[in-house]
Amino acid sequence: MSATPPADGPDARPAADAGSDWRSRRREAADAHEAALRARRQAESARARELIAAFVAEATARGVAPEPLQAQGYGGRGRFRTPLRGWYLRRDRTVAVGTDGGFYVLTVPPSIGARLRGVQPEPQDPPLVLGAGGKDGESLDLPVALARALGDAPGPV
Repeated sequence: MSATPPADGPDARPAADAGSDWRSRRREAADAHEAALRARRQAESARARELIAAFVAEATARGVAPEPLQAQGYGGRGRFRTPLRGWYLRRDRTVAVGTDGGFYVLTVPPSIGARLRGVQPEPQDPPLVLGAGGKDGESLDLPVALARALGDAPGPV
């Protein structure tokens, strides 16, 4: 007599069902990972916004004058007017904090229209590390960048 379960018994699952279960578990794991990453980024941005708000208040109290902010074209091709005023956070002037407390990445696609009319950068979610994931020496902690913009830390902004 055979010990093989019948084809329609509880242990008989087609291979397609097993593959489907595996894909479903992988999809759930990927979704959970993405949700955790999104939550971490939101928490990081919230902390960075607090630091930026404190910076703007401190810069204003100390009389550290904001300057007109300009955007630059990708690859450093051209400078373009913006209606923004604020403080640059990187030496290459590609990242700034506006007087409105917004965090701005000031790189744009170069165009004739941008040259004639200027550009209107949109505020972005601020990171705690500027240039994270870039080449060595290109990342900068936000608190250090803000301290430099206030004149409290060594090194040029």
